[in-house]
Amino acid sequence: MAQAFSLLGSPVTYAELTAFVLSIAMVLCNLRINPIGWPLAIVSSGLYFLVFWDSKLYGDASLQGLFILTSFWGWWQWLRGHGSDGHALHVRTLGPQSRWKPLLAFIISWPLIGLFLHRYTDTDVPWWDALPTAGSLIGQWLLGRKYLENWLAWLLVNVAGVTLFAYKGLWLTSVLYGIFAILSVVGWRAWRRLAV
Repeated sequence: MAQAFSLLGSPVTYAELTAFVLSIAMVLCNLRINPIGWPLAIVSSGLYFLVFWDSKLYGDASLQGLFILTSFWGWWQWLRGHGSDGHALHVRTLGPQSRWKPLLAFIISWPLIGLFLHRYTDTDVPWWDALPTAGSLIGQWLLGRKYLENWLAWLLVNVAGVTLFAYKGLWLTSVLYGIFAILSVVGWRAWRRLAV
């Protein structure tokens, strides 16, 4: 957690700086449906675990641990996963009857995570910390299964993250989530052309 430099009066650690660079590379790989993005996610998530824990963002820190596990799963899905038709996974959309499931999962998980953080941690932003945590879990699952709608989940997460990380003085990470928000729109457009 050694300081690399200061940005807007807040320290930027080498861990945050390295995670920033790896995270940009990861999303660019995801845009191109390149499975190398998954190991980049594993390393950047490990670094962000340290950064978020140090900032008392326990929901986001714990989420990084889940990202590591789900990144191994997502990597496997992209290399060896199959859809219900038995064919290798390809970019696709959720059917009209399936779109409500991720939304319902978010509506249930956000307050549950927020309540847990409020009762069992010393975070000063339990509900705000819970929002990107819940949205990221859904986004990660959708991304791993190559659903186009993952980009909408990430857009919500990234917009919320910009404000949350700025509030906590994690300026470089706030900039990263702003870039992620833009890349979420780019990803949506790119994957929409590929969706079957």
